[in-house]
Amino acid sequence: MIFQFLSYEYIDIITFISLIAAFVVTCLVIQSCQGMLPRDQGRAFAINGKVSQGKPRGAGILFILVFSLFSLLFVPYSNEFLIYIILIISSMVSGYLDDSSKSPWGEYKKGIIDLVIALAAAVTFVNYNGTTINLMYSDAGFAIPVWLFVILAVILIWVSINVTNCTDGVDGLSGTLSLITLGTMYGICRIKGIDSSFMHLILLFSVCVLAYLWFNASPSKLLMGDAGSRAIGFFIAICALKTRSPLLYIPAALIIILDGGLGLVKVFLLRFFKIKILANTRTPLHDHARKNKSWSDTQVVFRFAIMQLIISLALLFA
Repeated sequence: MIFQFLSYEYIDIITFISLIAAFVVTCLVIQSCQGMLPRDQGRAFAINGKVSQGKPRGAGILFILVFSLFSLLFVPYSNEFLIYIILIISSMVSGYLDDSSKSPWGEYKKGIIDLVIALAAAVTFVNYNGTTINLMYSDAGFAIPVWLFVILAVILIWVSINVTNCTDGVDGLSGTLSLITLGTMYGICRIKGIDSSFMHLILLFSVCVLAYLWFNASPSKLLMGDAGSRAIGFFIAICALKTRSPLLYIPAALIIILDGGLGLVKVFLLRFFKIKILANTRTPLHDHARKNKSWSDTQVVFRFAIMQLIISLALLFA
């Protein structure tokens, strides 16, 4: 909103100030409000799950609210962006209610909520951007039927929410991988000449996640919970759609997909088709790395991040 009252020569300065301020304010809010967050109850089946027991959980509500406020204040207003922010907050709220619940929400309940949010986002995207898809970095594209685009977009958003959520099991892992993916999306947007206002949203989101990582680095002081991971997954999917080449989501978030997605596939095939795969592999993969490969938490974060960085650099500079 502030940009609407400024001449263009001041926009870069205000953008710079907004990013620094968003980081500082997020740190201050987390530092001041972490005592108000619900406490983690530990996860019985997760590796080192008891280590997290008693830590503040649901910090996503803090950095997502700061991101939303700064987006409304510093990013040029558009109805499309406003709807996305509302849906990001919706993802955060649904996750926070689960974080603060005495008994965890069931998979189907969370899945249906994610589906509704994904459908609203897909319809919004089509309404403001159409259904043209570009191949990689080419300007050449093709339009697909609205109904098909909406279905595919819903699948992308739903998958991104859930695989990102599943990576949140090691201090710093989900936030670090998400930042690399967001940085990759930002680079793709610059290469493709996407709206600078949306790139500003990506940067604001990234600095808020960085502020959270300040407190979540091992050994962590608090956890983002579903309130953070579900909102991050949603925003990453929107970034992929805005690049006009949504298939780039796969390499840009490959380690997130493998870490969080293999477990979802494994459970889905076993539950609905009685097909058993990866019998000797723990999922999420970060648990396999810690238990079966004896990697420390720090090794998991660094090695997973290094793999995604290599993939992202190849994607951006190939």
